Amino acid sequence: MGRRKGTSPTPTSLPVLKSDAAGVDIGARQIHVAVPPGRDPVSVRTFETFTDALYQIRDWLKRCGVKSVAMESTGVYWIPLFQVLEAAGLEVCLVNARQVKALPGRKTDVQDCQWLQFLHSVGLLRASFRPSEDVCAVRSILRHRGRLVRCAADQVRLMHKALTQMNIQLQHAIADLVGATGLAILDAILAGERDPVKLAAHRDPRIKASTETLARSLNGDWRAEHLFTLRQCRATWGHYQEQVADCDREIEGMMAAWETRVDTQEHPLPPPAVRRRGKPRNDPSFDARGESYRVLGVDLTAIPGFQAPTALAIIGELGPDFTSRFPTAKQFTSWLGLCPDNRISGGKVLSASTRDVKSRVANCLRLAAQCLWQTKSYFGDLYRRWKARLGTPKAITAMAHKLARVLWHLVKYRVPFNPQVFK
Repeated sequence: MGRRKGTSPTPTSLPVLKSDAAGVDIGARQIHVAVPPGRDPVSVRTFETFTDALYQIRDWLKRCGVKSVAMESTGVYWIPLFQVLEAAGLEVCLVNARQVKALPGRKTDVQDCQWLQFLHSVGLLRASFRPSEDVCAVRSILRHRGRLVRCAADQVRLMHKALTQMNIQLQHAIADLVGATGLAILDAILAGERDPVKLAAHRDPRIKASTETLARSLNGDWRAEHLFTLRQCRATWGHYQEQVADCDREIEGMMAAWETRVDTQEHPLPPPAVRRRGKPRNDPSFDARGESYRVLGVDLTAIPGFQAPTALAIIGELGPDFTSRFPTAKQFTSWLGLCPDNRISGGKVLSASTRDVKSRVANCLRLAAQCLWQTKSYFGDLYRRWKARLGTPKAITAMAHKLARVLWHLVKYRVPFNPQVFK
């Protein structure tokens, strides 16, 4: 049956919206680059991952008249090429690998880069969020600091194990093995002291356990192999603490160069909403709360469940002007994966669960939500009601969603937190 008169034929291809688009498939040893057909006799080339090869990719793309490049966020392999192309003035579209899966069938690296080039040319790719370079620098140090803190915690567990194997029950007599009393006793043990009474004399007056109980806990079997393990773990833990302090100084220096959004002399930092006794060991050594207030223009610690490390982690991941990339709170919570992902077919809702998104900011918000279960506030009451009705996992996600909307609103409009507004 022929085509009716006046009707347009079925298009054989999608309209090209970006004619100067290229696609890049990145691996550990090879990089495959595809440019639009007709720009070069060989439209797909393979390069090595050495630095000089990255500059060859840059020069070849410029000769081919490419203005925009799409690449997958594969591990950390994309970072060097991304920085080279971005510094050269090219528009780099970093896309999620889930969004560019090729059709089932034969799959090669060459076909992957061609598929990326085609999707990017017809406007079917969306760039992932990536903050500015100064924010990325702080983010890298913050993530490294977090790894150091976790490694230090591993050394504390190994010290617990060594003491237990010698039947030294010190960790059961004091709350913190690496506190003032614990470190003093550990250093005395490693210096050669074995008398429980003399070791217990290092007890701080704030320790609840008596000197006699502390002395009984220090009477054990001093075996050389476990003392050797204890010595190495103590030295490694101290080294990690020095590294964390170096990270704090580096982060403080980087953030000092950021733009000041509020005059702290005219609008001083308000007192903390929740007063804490002492300063936790893993908190930054500098005034993270004050720095966050200076660069954001609003005190995030006024939000229920937020503390200075939470505010610092969010700023380090998103930057102070992330609301310019997320014009609405809905877009921000969707990017975090904290809102329902409705899947509807035939008018029937098949699924409304949240998407599986790996986001450090979402994890921070979930931890802040968990901190509300004992707070005497509207947010605490709301979280407890949701927990009773929905269960703990869904209540945590729902409260994290609400905190994300509060966060976006405060940063967007730079207004102090008012619990009456967000009821």
